[in-house]
Amino acid sequence: MDKSFQSEVAKIAIPVALQSMLQSSFSMIDQIMVGQLGEKSIAAVEIAAKPSFIYAFVIGAVGTIAGIMISQYIGKKDISAEEKSVCVNTLIMLIVGLLFMAISGLFARPFIVLFTEDSLVITEGTHYLQLIGLTYIPLGISNICGVAIRCRGRSSWPLYVGALSAGINTLFNYCLIFGNFGLPKLGVRGAAIASVISQLAGALISLLLLFRLYKNMHISIRLGRDGYIQYFAMLLPVVVNEFLWSVGQSVNTFVYGHIGTKELAGMSLTGSVQGLTIGAMSGLAQAAGILIGKRLGEREYKKAYEESKKLCIYGFIGTVFFSMMLVILRYHYVGIFNVSGDVRRIGAEILLAFAVLMPVKVQNMILGGGIIRSGGRTKYIMIIDILGTWLVGVPLALFTGLYLRLPIALVYFILSQEELVRFVISVFMFRSRKWMNTI
Repeated sequence: MDKSFQSEVAKIAIPVALQSMLQSSFSMIDQIMVGQLGEKSIAAVEIAAKPSFIYAFVIGAVGTIAGIMISQYIGKKDISAEEKSVCVNTLIMLIVGLLFMAISGLFARPFIVLFTEDSLVITEGTHYLQLIGLTYIPLGISNICGVAIRCRGRSSWPLYVGALSAGINTLFNYCLIFGNFGLPKLGVRGAAIASVISQLAGALISLLLLFRLYKNMHISIRLGRDGYIQYFAMLLPVVVNEFLWSVGQSVNTFVYGHIGTKELAGMSLTGSVQGLTIGAMSGLAQAAGILIGKRLGEREYKKAYEESKKLCIYGFIGTVFFSMMLVILRYHYVGIFNVSGDVRRIGAEILLAFAVLMPVKVQNMILGGGIIRSGGRTKYIMIIDILGTWLVGVPLALFTGLYLRLPIALVYFILSQEELVRFVISVFMFRSRKWMNTI
């Protein structure tokens, strides 16, 4: 066993996994708090959170490119290029964040109406979406700063920021949702305000840590014509990929919402625990992107390939464990919520389907989200994901959910076969080694 490699993986993967799990656990607490307001409030937040979901993946795409660039420039020991990559990706993030914020503020109600005809869900969802749009810029800042900090070997710093931010979020949720400590009782709107406060705090601290790490950082976005051509050749496929994938997930939510409010609420119950378990394995994808990117920057292609296989094995072992735990504990989890027995049953059935699918989902995350992208050949992943989402997942969702009217857990399981399609194609791509590239 390569103890040195395992140590490198652990230094990156464990803090990232803990941060992701911490955020998901606090999101779970948020969901439980909102869940005390009833099924309609749960459904309203589920729908209104979709633009945030899409934005998070688009910004994640920008963060992916930042990670590829920074990792490879660290491997090359090119500090100037490394600093420019931080600045350029931050600028792109700000532009995207402003666009999403404007859309969420101006078109909140028409967006919610697309998913439901329930008047209470529409009202609460509109208020939530208008407020949650204010989190987009600080969320993006935290994302880019976190990527740069991790690439510099300080993976624990974003963990501490995430813990503080999540703690602030939970505290203000408790105060503003239910009106504790003399603050107004705002319900769903209180949950959105708490998110805004916590994200602002996290972004400010992340910026301070970034400038502490990059002392006397040279602020520049001058990559040159060839540099920008290469940059957008990497960025655009990832942005298009993440955007279309997340829109595809919103189509799935459209299907769930038209099956019924109880079904949508049952699906919503599973969001946080899915995020918790996937988050536990997300550190391996981050480690893959950073470590394999550095190997490619150093032109150690054979080592990059062998270490990639080890990361996939680690991921499989971890997901088998979490899948078993989820199968055992799923009824205990859904029992926490103040919802009807039907909603609990639906949530438990969806969690069972997710547990079966999770090993393949995580392999796709490590292969596509980390290893293959680390060489900058982002168009490969764009093609794989678009094929899976729009030729398999979305058509199956529409057919099984709206035409056949199957139970929602079965609809979710069938449409998720897109993951299997992605996995098969990704394995062929990985074995071809065409993804190996030095930018």
